[in-house]
Amino acid sequence: MTTSSPPPSDLSSADDIALADRMNAGRRAIMVELRKMIVGQEEVLDQVLLSLFVGGNSLIIGVPGLAKTLLIATMARVLDLKFNRIQFTPDLMPSDITGTDIIQEDPATGTRTMVFAPGPIFANIVLADEINRTPPKTQAALLEAMQEHRVTIQGRTYTLDEPFHVFATQNPIELEGTYPLPEAQLDRFMFNIIIEHPPEAEELEVVRTTTAMQEPVFNRPVSGPDLIAFQRLVRRVPVSEAVLRHALSIVRTSRPKDPNAPESIRKYAAFGASVRAAQYLILGGKARALTNGKYHVGFDDIRALARPVLRHRVLTNFRAESEGYTSDQLVDDLLKAVPVPKSGM
Repeated sequence: MTTSSPPPSDLSSADDIALADRMNAGRRAIMVELRKMIVGQEEVLDQVLLSLFVGGNSLIIGVPGLAKTLLIATMARVLDLKFNRIQFTPDLMPSDITGTDIIQEDPATGTRTMVFAPGPIFANIVLADEINRTPPKTQAALLEAMQEHRVTIQGRTYTLDEPFHVFATQNPIELEGTYPLPEAQLDRFMFNIIIEHPPEAEELEVVRTTTAMQEPVFNRPVSGPDLIAFQRLVRRVPVSEAVLRHALSIVRTSRPKDPNAPESIRKYAAFGASVRAAQYLILGGKARALTNGKYHVGFDDIRALARPVLRHRVLTNFRAESEGYTSDQLVDDLLKAVPVPKSGM
């Protein structure tokens, strides 16, 4: 598929082209390293990497035992980034995440002063495990750090080290004792990544490898500074007017009151996607293009990311839940309602 996007030379310099090629090679090298611990889940790994290359945060949804924690911890090891895991519980307080001031006594003088003790949010990659198990006040403390990349304690602001990413997990089969994320907070996550049970052959390989001795040695093909450089490069990737309008059309059509919304959206959607969805479709499309060896964004890059970007933003109503109609089905209906422009075929 071709588009009317600008040619590769529209990246600002030969250095940009070289960096784009290094990003593409880095993605392949990271995948090789991850395969030392992770079996299968190709689409999941792609989406996690795209989230990192864009600078976004993502939700990971899956039942227990599907290696959600292992995946993110391994990714941090491969990238040689500081990793912290926070187990969210009903009694977790905001200060348990951000840190707090404590009284410290100088043994020489006996003077007592307030000293800031950083919380687990002070890392490069943070895994918020079962984020829906903690009350909204504590959820909000994490989401503020995600948005601002800083925390404020007792009137003092502390900036988090870059790169900084949050991956939050949820268990979809347990509802009792949980606090579902409000729509406005869900919208702050770039992707909603679904992990399913693997095919039989892959599951057999998981059992074989995890019940034997595992002592992998990881190479580190991409560093933290590399990741920051890739994130800046992604924003310089050119996007044609046609692709921009296509992404926006998909998002606008997801809103039940839009005149172009398909029947299923008007019937089953409680809310449509915000403008942030279009922003993440474009940013994700830019990263996907670069990791596929392209220097501009095509319609296929946008459409390939529609499900992870929109499934937590196009929310179903009670009628959809009673009839078993899912957000993924609504997104598929959107893609049918907003076909690729003929000029892009």
